[in-house]
Amino acid sequence: MNCRKLGNLTVSSIGLGCMGMSQSYGAPADKKEMRELIAAAVDMGITLFDTAEVYGTPDDPHDNEKLVGAALASYREKIVLATKFGIHFDMSLLKEGKSPIVPDARPETIRASVDASLQRLGTDYIDLYYQHRVDPQIPVEEVAGVMGDLIKEGKIRHWGISEATEEDIRRAHTICPLTAVQNRYSMMARAYETLFPVLEERNIGFVAFSPFANGVLTGAYNKTSTFETEDMRARMPQFTAAAMEENGQLLALLRGLAEAKGATCGQIALAWMLCKKPYIVPIPGTRKYSRLAENAGAANIVLTAEDVAAIDARLETIPMSAVFGIMRKQL
Repeated sequence: MNCRKLGNLTVSSIGLGCMGMSQSYGAPADKKEMRELIAAAVDMGITLFDTAEVYGTPDDPHDNEKLVGAALASYREKIVLATKFGIHFDMSLLKEGKSPIVPDARPETIRASVDASLQRLGTDYIDLYYQHRVDPQIPVEEVAGVMGDLIKEGKIRHWGISEATEEDIRRAHTICPLTAVQNRYSMMARAYETLFPVLEERNIGFVAFSPFANGVLTGAYNKTSTFETEDMRARMPQFTAAAMEENGQLLALLRGLAEAKGATCGQIALAWMLCKKPYIVPIPGTRKYSRLAENAGAANIVLTAEDVAAIDARLETIPMSAVFGIMRKQL
């Protein structure tokens, strides 16, 4: 696995998003199998592992940090451990038609969160600590100040923001330099490409979550695909029969490129962003060894600047459905 820079932090070109091992894609996966999968990822050269304090189950809201920490304990000095703070869930808000995500970036909350995450992860420091969502009640400068203090104290080594705007990035970076911004990004969700100039200007990396648009871009699903009730894809707009019909040209584009490169659709979706900018690191998630190996292999696929430009031109013209987590007007 080759490496690249997120700011001054060196990581593998492809990371591993661990959320789905504990939640959102059906019942939690078998912990022994997931520990073995994480160990296999290390053996493949993957060094960036992503979790969060809120990735868990109703019985254990912090399940994922515990799982990831235990799985990586013997590899601690070889890997980059990323986790997040700053939100909790209030499901009662759904009854009011509101998002259940409640931001909370008060300094006292951050300090309680980092200490709890360190304990669950079984480590003395966090390599990359993200603010999970910007809190409109707390200035980003205040959050950045706390991050600077945590770096001085040795509790974290780098920090970042998830789902941030250019204004958030500029204001925060002025107080304590950001290492990475983690936003939703894929061929079906490209709104955050507007951030690329400021990231390049400030030497900030871009970590792409949901690089497959929750699986659509792997080509593994069609209009007849169904999901368990606990699987959030059952309620995602891109997986309806009508949406899969609408995405037909996009999937045909991926299949054609995959055939030409001797690759899979998912590998092309990852290679596209890897070859687009040298500071983009996707963090696809999986519960399967075969998918893990496939994703890692995308780092070896070379698309020229002309290839990427041609793909971008097609993405501008072909129809696409709405995508979970992205407002239609942002597509």
